[in-house]
Amino acid sequence: MSIRTNILLRVYIAFGLILLFAGAVMVQLYRVQFVQGKKWKAMSHSLSTRYENVEATRGNILSVDGSLLATSVPEYELHMDMLAGGIADDKVFYEKIDSLALKLAQLYPDKSAREFSRILRDARKDGDRYQLIRRKVTFQELKLIRKFPLLNLGKYKGGLIVLEQNKRILPFRTLAARTIGYKNENVKNAVGLEGAFAEYINGENGKRLMQRIAGGVYMPVNNGEEEIPAKNGADIVSTIDVNYQDVAQDALKKQLIKSQADHGCVVLMEVATGEIRAIANFTKTKDGDYREVYNYAISDANDPGSTFKLASYMTAFDQHKIDTNTLVDVEGGRYNLYYKGRVLKTIRDAEDGGGIMTAKRAFEESSNVAVVKFITSHYTDNPKEYTDNLYALHLNEKLELQIPGEAKPVVKNPANRSWSKLTLPEMAYGYEMQITPLQMLTLYNSVANNGKMIAPIFVREIQRLGNTVERFQARVINEKVCSDATLGKLRSMLEGVVQEGTGKNVIKNSIYTVAGKTGTAQLANGSLGYGVKKSYQASFCGYFPADHPKYSMIVVVNNPTAGDYLAAKVAGPVFREIADRVYSNDIQINKNTNTRFVGNTTMPKVKQGNVKALKHVYSKLGIKPLYASANAAANGIDTSNGIAYEENKYKTGTVPTVTGMDLSDALYALGNAGYKVTVRGSGVVATQSVSGGSVMPKGSKVMIELQ
Repeated sequence: MSIRTNILLRVYIAFGLILLFAGAVMVQLYRVQFVQGKKWKAMSHSLSTRYENVEATRGNILSVDGSLLATSVPEYELHMDMLAGGIADDKVFYEKIDSLALKLAQLYPDKSAREFSRILRDARKDGDRYQLIRRKVTFQELKLIRKFPLLNLGKYKGGLIVLEQNKRILPFRTLAARTIGYKNENVKNAVGLEGAFAEYINGENGKRLMQRIAGGVYMPVNNGEEEIPAKNGADIVSTIDVNYQDVAQDALKKQLIKSQADHGCVVLMEVATGEIRAIANFTKTKDGDYREVYNYAISDANDPGSTFKLASYMTAFDQHKIDTNTLVDVEGGRYNLYYKGRVLKTIRDAEDGGGIMTAKRAFEESSNVAVVKFITSHYTDNPKEYTDNLYALHLNEKLELQIPGEAKPVVKNPANRSWSKLTLPEMAYGYEMQITPLQMLTLYNSVANNGKMIAPIFVREIQRLGNTVERFQARVINEKVCSDATLGKLRSMLEGVVQEGTGKNVIKNSIYTVAGKTGTAQLANGSLGYGVKKSYQASFCGYFPADHPKYSMIVVVNNPTAGDYLAAKVAGPVFREIADRVYSNDIQINKNTNTRFVGNTTMPKVKQGNVKALKHVYSKLGIKPLYASANAAANGIDTSNGIAYEENKYKTGTVPTVTGMDLSDALYALGNAGYKVTVRGSGVVATQSVSGGSVMPKGSKVMIELQ
């Protein structure tokens, strides 16, 4: 083969390979474009866009009278598209950017107008389409910002990008905070009503299409068709009464401070409905203050002590083992339990002394010796007869509450491995068992409720847009815990505790009757048991008014270290203070009784505030409202048949005068005037940071101090 032929052959082969490669490229291009086109387009789209959740507005939690216990307020994050259509022209942008910066600086003085201007100009140079303007913006601030230069050009033209978020707040701050709870994504750790009713409150999140821009940042696509709106959550109407809750927390905290106790709780329940009107739990923190960190009322199961004697006497009465007049010798308050000739334990009463007394008197004086003698003499040969009745009362079962965290009660029976010769006598007066305060209250409530035992409830109904979606009623645990004859005996004994027994010096009063039982239990100290270091739990459980019960209540104070530790002197004052306040505020409780005036009967001075609410109260009380433009007496208005009030008037754009008001009226007045309020202290308003009548723009902050 000649050299020429050889060279041409190589050229033809190379050219053929090039043509073959070009053909392969064309085939692949065709395949990618037409055969796999949809696949690659979808992948490209998914890499540059994504859907993000739009958080639904969570439903409110309301008190029984409609007051807000927990609510969601909108909070916004603002960004700006520096290349939006309406400001794409440099002349339009730079003419007004300094004016925008000045307005922002006036609203947010943490940055100067020069700083805002520099930030916005730099973002413009960089072509930033998602420049952060501000986080945690309120609705009132957003309304102002929409009117600022450039941003007032419209939703798309001005470049303002608004991301809405929800902030959960408690208008009454610490009031029933533990019961209200908080949101937790982990259902197992759900807390309070927020967690237990999350499926109602949370609503359904929506979807928002976000597009990736330079720098890896995603900004929303302004296309309504690409958004799925969120469905807001339903409202929860709780059984809590904010006024009673406030009273309960205040009374409990004062006693805990006085006694320097470890912790304590109070539960106030309506007898007939089982609705919890107030529940307070306080724990002593490291700094010596008391805060709500744990729900002892439903989660802390301990030896109840003498309050459990009600169950022992109920059992013995109902099985006709004893009667109220059965005599017992308490042997001076000391009684030895023997087994095979040796002393197993010495049962002691809280106070020495006492000889032969009736079962009724023994209950009123809270004699441990008496109840141990009654129970051991009738049930030692067949303890199952005793424990079976406790099980028939469902004391060994959970209450199946509407909120999580309830401790399982422990009530032994002879089949338990831990049953011993001491178990029956110990159980007789409330030891060797574990029962929560709310479980004990449920038993006492059944006596007040004509023998019907019902499970307490915390939520009355679910509402959506003001309409009831679901309503809850207390579950009946036991239609009749004992016979009517036994009920009559127990009621007489419970009243006797307050009238003649351990509660007479603290809880007894001349206005209304109270029935209940004191309980002072020694607490086990871990592995040390009931050793050298003694600590006690003081409690009082009962109901009022005793002749027509409306409310039942339990007070528990754990390990009081200052002063006395006996229940009557530690838990009793808390019960008395709360009962007095509730009795004086509940008009229905006295509708069948004669009106009695005690102490100062002059008409109260009415502070300025929510006049609409004031008139509603007047109408319920049957009091005539007397309008007075100034002091009633100075205007010759006769206030003997009514109460004078004064309208709270103020000019638009000026700060109302709120000194002398309580917190709710002050918040109402300042809130209606368009101001944000910060609060310090408790009581009535003593000072306000901006004096009444001052001219301030809406949305400004006003601090009030209460004393």
